[in-house]
Formats: sequence, structure tokens, C-alpha cells
Amino acid sequence: MTDLNEHKKILVTGATGNVGRQLVAMLLEAGITPRALARDPHRAGLPDSVEVVRGDLTDPVSLGAALEGVDSVFLLWPFFTADGAQPVVDAIGKHARHVVYLSASSVRDDREPADNGVWGEVERLIEGAGVRWTFLRAGGFAANTLGWAGEIRDTGVVRAPYAGAARSLIHEADIAAVAALALTEDGHDGRRYVLTGPDVVTQAEQVRIIGEAIGRSLRFDEQTPEEAREQMIAAWGDPAFVDQALGHWARITEEPEPVTSTVRELTGRPGRPFRAWASDHADDFRS
Repeated sequence: MTDLNEHKKILVTGATGNVGRQLVAMLLEAGITPRALARDPHRAGLPDSVEVVRGDLTDPVSLGAALEGVDSVFLLWPFFTADGAQPVVDAIGKHARHVVYLSASSVRDDREPADNGVWGEVERLIEGAGVRWTFLRAGGFAANTLGWAGEIRDTGVVRAPYAGAARSLIHEADIAAVAALALTEDGHDGRRYVLTGPDVVTQAEQVRIIGEAIGRSLRFDEQTPEEAREQMIAAWGDPAFVDQALGHWARITEEPEPVTSTVRELTGRPGRPFRAWASDHADDFRS
């Protein structure tokens, strides 16, 4: 990173999550002490040098103290719809000059925002907030496979639909690395970066690679879409979001997700492959 200003104040939302923790660590390493938003600062588990401020994206009024004096915001909107996003974006716009938003690679500029799901709707709100912005349109998170950890530990079998769904999953550290650059360097305003991992791996192959990382033979047991839909609705509670996910997985069994070189172009090094992610997280899958 170049020409960093140690007095620049950056607020990181989602700071206790997979991407947020990595981003906080990278900003500290770069000489910037970030401010982290947390519902319960005492349970955040972040380094002592981080300024952890209480706040909740579901309660925009609670964000006032966290946004005071902030120059830039890393925004992760963790909900299945954009309901409630407008007052949050408005609050950010009253304080910050720049927003780096973690969006999704499924967003297309030739569609209406409503057709781009929650990510497109939040992008539209940010564009109308009068701030500079950078959108990180990330592909599927490798960390989402942590949802299989319980099954892997208990049975060694992953039951899910579409074994052949071919994904270019991205390591959370690569998302964080690009976010850190966008927050601390010039030249990223108004950019829409599509971020993916460097390789395409089917869901069945993901399970095999995790098994190799933990030294255990694992098996992918393919569910029917109907069975998976019922379970996913029970877990996620949003049928429209579930149907969108299932539809995408069905498509990429025939048309694999694309791979971009954006991580390499911006950071100067290749993105981390799924095998590296599995090695980094092997302990999460062990009994």
C-alpha cells in the first residue's frame, strides 16, 4: 500500500466475520488502526489496539458514535434483502466520504437494480448517497463451505445438491486484501471489481480437497433440489433467496463460474486457490 495516512479513520462493519477479521489485521499491518463495529464489543475478540464500537446495522440510530469522524467505511450488508439498508446508507453518507461495499459477482450493470438482488439494490443506494464508492463484486466465498463442517466431523459425508456445480470460490483473505487497497489507496473510486478465486472446483471436488487437507476420505452425497430447497428454506427463511441460489448452482453445472484475474492485477500476486483455503481451515473440519 502506498502513502498511507496513519490518521485516516476507517470503520469496518462485519469486523468479527471471515472477511472483516482479515481486513482489520491487514489495516493494522499497514499502520492504520481501524474502528470496528460490533454488536457486543466485549465479545468481538479483536486485537486490543482496535477501536471497537458498539453498533448494529439493524438499528441505524446506533451507528452515530461509530461513524463520528470516519473517512471511509467498509460495508458488508449481511441480510437476504435490502430492507432497512436505506437509513444505514443515509447515516454513512452523512459522515463518510468513501464506501467500499462487498457486493456480489452476480450483479450486472445491464439489469435493473431490483433484478440484481439485494446486492444490486444496496449498490444503487450507495450510488445515490453522495459519497465516493468502490464495489467489490465477489464470487462465492470459500468460507461458505464451513457450513459442511458439522457433517464432515460427524459422518464424513456432505449431503447437498448439484455435485457438479463448478465454482470459482474466493479466499476471504483475497477479498480483504483488495478491500484494504481500495480503502487506503487512490484510484479506486467508481470502480466495480469482480473478484474470484484462481480456479474452478466443483462441489464434489471441494469435499475431496477438504478431505485431503484433513487426511480423511470424505464423500459427497447428492441431494435432489427439492429436498435441498426444503432444508434451505428452514435454515435461511427466504424462499426467493433459496430459489436464486439453487438456480445458480443448476446453471453452473453446465456453465462453470468465470475466473477473473482482478486479485492478481490489484495485489500483484495470484489469488489463493481453494486447496490453500482448505489447508488454512483444516482444523475447522477436524473432530
